[in-house]
Amino acid sequence: MEGGSNADDFAVGCLLSIKTTLGDEFDGQVIAFDRFSNMLPFTFCFCVSLTVFRLLQEGLKSGPRRNIRLLKANYIKDFSYLGQAEDPLDVKNCYLDINALQAREELAVRQAEADSVRLGVGVTSEAQNIFDALSKTLPVRWDKTVIVVMNEVRVSSPYLPESVSGGTAAANDRVKKVLEFERKRLQARVSSQ
Repeated sequence: MEGGSNADDFAVGCLLSIKTTLGDEFDGQVIAFDRFSNMLPFTFCFCVSLTVFRLLQEGLKSGPRRNIRLLKANYIKDFSYLGQAEDPLDVKNCYLDINALQAREELAVRQAEADSVRLGVGVTSEAQNIFDALSKTLPVRWDKTVIVVMNEVRVSSPYLPESVSGGTAAANDRVKKVLEFERKRLQARVSSQ
């Protein structure tokens, strides 16, 4: 933005139509203004900085979800004042659905626990790749360094078809076929890189 700007131009709550030097145009609501950093946050951050940014709420709609965009004031080519809205940081108007946040947290914890069970401890990357490939078509789990397939067939190191044991003959043959196919596919992927 050419020259200095008046602090009132970026007063908290005002609605602005912004044109940037990068060619972007959008409407936003000022959430905060930091004169020291000369920054405005929006939905996309075009620069990385540890300073506090000026915040704008993108769009004129109020609702539970808000997209924030960061923008250094120097990137503002032009702006026009659209009006004044309520203080976007007013505690009475801010709503956090604690139940929804707790549900998201519980889901993330369950997913992280499920993902951690799928990681072999003390196994090679090849063994982990084989496990991951087998898990796409068959139910698998780790028993220390042994891959247990369908809770009955065991695949031990070096994870070759000859290393398959246990289970019914049909299950054993199925695991051997899938293991052989997946090893070929993994080797083809490695050789093409």
